[in-house]
Amino acid sequence: MNFFKPGLYLVSTPIGNLEDITLRSLDILKNSDIILCEDTRRSLKLLNHYNIKKKLVPYHKFNEKKELNKVIKYLNEGKILSLVSDAGTPLLSDPGLLLVKECLNSKIGVYPIPGPSSITASMSVSGFEDKFIFYGFLPKKEKELRRVLLNLKDSNFSIIFFVPGIKINFYIKNFKSYFSGRNLLIARELTKIHETYYRESVDKIKLFSNPLKGEVTIVISKKYNKNEISSNTDITKQAMKYLKKYSLKDVVDLISKKEKVSKKKIYQICLKIKKHEKNS
Repeated sequence: MNFFKPGLYLVSTPIGNLEDITLRSLDILKNSDIILCEDTRRSLKLLNHYNIKKKLVPYHKFNEKKELNKVIKYLNEGKILSLVSDAGTPLLSDPGLLLVKECLNSKIGVYPIPGPSSITASMSVSGFEDKFIFYGFLPKKEKELRRVLLNLKDSNFSIIFFVPGIKINFYIKNFKSYFSGRNLLIARELTKIHETYYRESVDKIKLFSNPLKGEVTIVISKKYNKNEISSNTDITKQAMKYLKKYSLKDVVDLISKKEKVSKKKIYQICLKIKKHEKNS
């Protein structure tokens, strides 16, 4: 068993599959005096699954100001407190920032217990450049949404959003206005039985005939120029064909001269193909 100092622990919990929790997360939950929960009913399912019996205290965006002094009092008494959200890593579009700031101001230890996050999970399977911006939940009103997207549209990074699935078409329509020339990934039910990914260019994706359930994670690629977009699929097909006959170096030289595309880009595409074939 690990030795845990008194203080506040930000414990990452599964985003769907209850098996996606670290041994260290379970250890700190078992050794906590109090577990602060965004929703005690959701957290209880996880704790019961691992037979963890601890005092649960609701701590969410509607009561965090009211409960703050009480929580700080517990911490000043030398207790071990864990903060968990409904799913994933606390504070990332979840409550807790007010508490963490107060702990830091009061010289109370704050410790991360890393683990699952729909942000890194969706980014890792997107196939997009790994320099990214995480925005979080987008506004629900069109005027405010357009202001946000206008500020982001020229960003040359991948961008990650959270949106309610029931309004997916509302957001897709706005993405088409601001993110033309980019690709997108829509990830839903991550790590669950019905885990699904929708991959398409922003310009070509069609509206859904039925709204999606729950919350979905959307990854928008960086902005590509038109030549990159039109040639990417064709280059990949050529590389897959030539790699069966020629060396990696020869394939890179051949396609680069033929398509007038940088060797670096061809090389990266070839590496992805080889990696995919190795894991298949």
